[in-house]
Formats: sequence, C-alpha cells, structure tokens
Amino acid sequence: MSKKIENLTEILKDLGLSDNESRVYLAALSTGPASILNIAKVAETKRTTVYSVVEYLQNRGLMRAELKGSRKVFAAEHPNKLQSMIKLKEDTLLQALPNFLELYDLKKNEGFIKYYEGLEAVKNVYDGLLRDIKPGDDYLIISDYTQWRELDPKFYDDFWLRRSKKGVKTRMLLQDTIDARQSKRTEAKYQHKIKLLPPDTKLSTNLVVTPQKVAVHQLTAPIFALVIENQSIIQMNKEMFEIMWRSIP
Repeated sequence: MSKKIENLTEILKDLGLSDNESRVYLAALSTGPASILNIAKVAETKRTTVYSVVEYLQNRGLMRAELKGSRKVFAAEHPNKLQSMIKLKEDTLLQALPNFLELYDLKKNEGFIKYYEGLEAVKNVYDGLLRDIKPGDDYLIISDYTQWRELDPKFYDDFWLRRSKKGVKTRMLLQDTIDARQSKRTEAKYQHKIKLLPPDTKLSTNLVVTPQKVAVHQLTAPIFALVIENQSIIQMNKEMFEIMWRSIP
C-alpha cells in the first residue's frame, strides 16, 4: 500500500469508516465500475468481506451498483459525497448538543469548584465569564485594579472594552490607587460604576461575582484562579458585595 493510500485510509477512518470500508471505497475510486472480484483484488480484502462492505457503502451513499451489459458492477460515488458524512456528524451533534449541555449545566443546588493555574488559564477564566453572562446581568468586582491590569495590560484593556459591549451592569469596588481614580473617569466610556475602598485596604486577589459564577483570582505569584459554580455561594457573595457597596458613599 502506497503512502498516499495509507494517508487517505486514515482520513476515511477518522470520518467513521472501518479499515475494510476505507480500503474498498478507495479501491472502487481507483478502478472505476468493477466487479466485486476486481475490487477485492485491489483492496487486498477477501471477496466475501467485500460483498457486505459494498452493501454498507451503498447504504451510506458512497457507492452505487450499475449494469454493464448483463453484468452488475459497482462504482464509488464522487468524493464530494464524503462531505455528507461530515454534515451528518454535525447534524447529529447539533441534535444531541442540548443533552450535553444539560449534563454540563449546574442544577440549582449543586456546584463545582474549578482550579486554573497560570496567567493564560486565568485569562481563559475571564473569557468564560464574559461568554456566559447575559445583557442586563450584574458583573460585580472587588479588586486592586493596578495589580490586575499589570498582569497583561493589552488583554485586560481589551477585556474591559468587550465587557462594555455586552450590556452588563458592571460595578467595581476598587482599592484606592491612582489608576483606580483615573478609571472612575471612564465610567461613561465603559458603562460601569466604580467606588473606592477605604485607603488602608490592601488586596492581593480579584473577586468577580456573576449570576453564573464566583471567580477568585490571585494577583500575586503563583497566579491562579478558583471558579465556584454554586448558587448558594454566588448569592452569598452577591449579598456581601451589596452590603459593601451601600456602605461606601
């Protein structure tokens, strides 16, 4: 078997065909309309096996039978038909996707704690928060903005912009720094509200509360994040944020 045929066989197997089915289909492509015996020779597969394989490939729309005089021969359909296999897999996945999501989504009183280590993993956490949140939802933050942004200014500046376009209700309780005071001037631009924590406040973590998750992100080395998906804990953190928010003029 040539290297090219080996590669094509592996591709067909990735699409869901067995080794014998891949061999027979490729043999039929190369021979044109041919008898079962000829296809079996080219495919290097037993003739008895080829009969059942050809029938299967016909049912999948990848081969057809033809009459050549008084003889029945078999031919491979155009390779474009392989795309229908991919489309069928996509359609099957789309139909089953709600069931996968049902397993993934949390029930009201259940939850998980997920751990993410390293800056790139933490940035994925923020992308996930933004992906899950809906327009009009609360996005609540307690943070030292200076430390948070310094980890990756380009990413976090873009994140602020993307968050502002989501139409969420962002409120931030920030450690009192020069950067935080400057950020208060951007409230209209980024559609968020900022209050400054008491001057003696020292934070080394960033807390985010959304209707879906609580994320705790350590800002100092080692960089990591904990994401809690539990409605009771989410509600408790939201209440604590609201108490703090109301207590600051």
